[in-house]
Amino acid sequence: MEILSGILGNLWAIVLIVVFLGGSIFVHEMGHFLAARRRGVKVERFSIGFGPAIWKRTGRDGVEYRVAWLPIGGYVLLPQLADLGALEGESTSDVAKLPPVSYGTKMVVFVAGAFFNMLFAFALACIIWVVGQPTISELATTRIGYLSPTIKLPDGSNAPNPAIEAGLRTGDLVVSVDGQKVTDFEDVITDIYLGHDHSADGRRKSVIVVNRDGADLPFTVYPLLIGDDKVRSAGIEPAEDLTVGSVVEGSPAQAAGVQAGDLIVSVDGVPVFQRGSLSSYLGQNSTRSVEFLLRRQGREIKLPIQPRMETDERTHRPTARVGIRYRDNIIIVHPAPLSQIMDSAAGMFRTLGALVNPGSDIGPSKLAGPVGMARELYRSAQWDFRRVLSLTLLINVSLAILNLLPIPVLDGGQMLFATVGQIRGRALPVNFVAATQSVFMVLLLSLMVYVTIFGDIRRIMRDNQADPPAVEQTKKPEAAKP
Repeated sequence: MEILSGILGNLWAIVLIVVFLGGSIFVHEMGHFLAARRRGVKVERFSIGFGPAIWKRTGRDGVEYRVAWLPIGGYVLLPQLADLGALEGESTSDVAKLPPVSYGTKMVVFVAGAFFNMLFAFALACIIWVVGQPTISELATTRIGYLSPTIKLPDGSNAPNPAIEAGLRTGDLVVSVDGQKVTDFEDVITDIYLGHDHSADGRRKSVIVVNRDGADLPFTVYPLLIGDDKVRSAGIEPAEDLTVGSVVEGSPAQAAGVQAGDLIVSVDGVPVFQRGSLSSYLGQNSTRSVEFLLRRQGREIKLPIQPRMETDERTHRPTARVGIRYRDNIIIVHPAPLSQIMDSAAGMFRTLGALVNPGSDIGPSKLAGPVGMARELYRSAQWDFRRVLSLTLLINVSLAILNLLPIPVLDGGQMLFATVGQIRGRALPVNFVAATQSVFMVLLLSLMVYVTIFGDIRRIMRDNQADPPAVEQTKKPEAAKP
């Protein structure tokens, strides 16, 4: 039964990839198609994918509709607007006999793809606003929950935690990173990750403003590179919800009077904000009674609890526990539609800025191509369908922004050529346009291949070889118990 369930789950995830990733491409090309038809531009072909056709048919409207072998995008063949024969295939139309297309029509047709992606993204944002978006509760806060004494570097060595060296503390509420206001811990991680500032002595630098005891205090942190991808990290982890979900029967916590709904505030007078730090403290003080400060229905109570040594089911090592099961740390948020669109767009612009900034640690290998996007959709589908909606929204906003960049081959590049021609009073030379587009087509395809091989595939192979992490953002973690 479990095998059948797993097969069905994988099939469902694959269906969602095809529907939403393919649907995003379809929506973009449909924008071009409808705008072209509306403005009287000849449409010769509508294709999802590039290269030879898997399936094709010619409709009554004379347009050839096809699905091609290379699922890295799509196109609408418009011989009056752009000559992209090397990428889209040669046109069979005699362009000289077709009526000229006005500058306004060109702009409308070229921008329509991105416009439709944004419409689709807004529709998804409205659905998410209504049905909600599942997220891990600690990512919905900006409070620092744990600072490990050291952090592990890519070469396997340990270095002092830069956040501790800067003076940050557990319980601090992060307000901004490098001048960017943050609303959740994903913002905190992303802003550090995309940072590009350096100190006078060449160290990576981030200015983190935190609220401590009601005052906003700035701290200069010198992030280090961690992990196989060598990304910036300040060594801070988010606070977790330490609300008791249930109490184990016959446990020390039950004997002490702990109840479901109690919030753990501190142990032995030391504030705690994360499950791992609490478990670590219990392990260090397993031979004596520990005083828990709990908040129950608005009032605080103190309960002494003697930890009990048990064998951990996963590590098979002795672990100090008191018998508390935490409340499910998955929460449902309902972000406003426009804020979802704005956040996705802002993140995309910041990523592009980091990509071209020589001071950042973001390179092409850290990007995601079609394979990487399909993988993330697959992982999201295995957790919760609503996460697929959120990721598809991000993909559509990203597609809209990328396609409007003034790069030849992309829609923005075609708009640039048309605008320059309009200013000059005559179109740019055909040979110049064709040569420029050919060069950028090779560069763009080379970048896509590089990102796929050294980014997407490398990450997949690495993750398949490594042990699965205890908690992943794309999976629903089990409720831990100390």
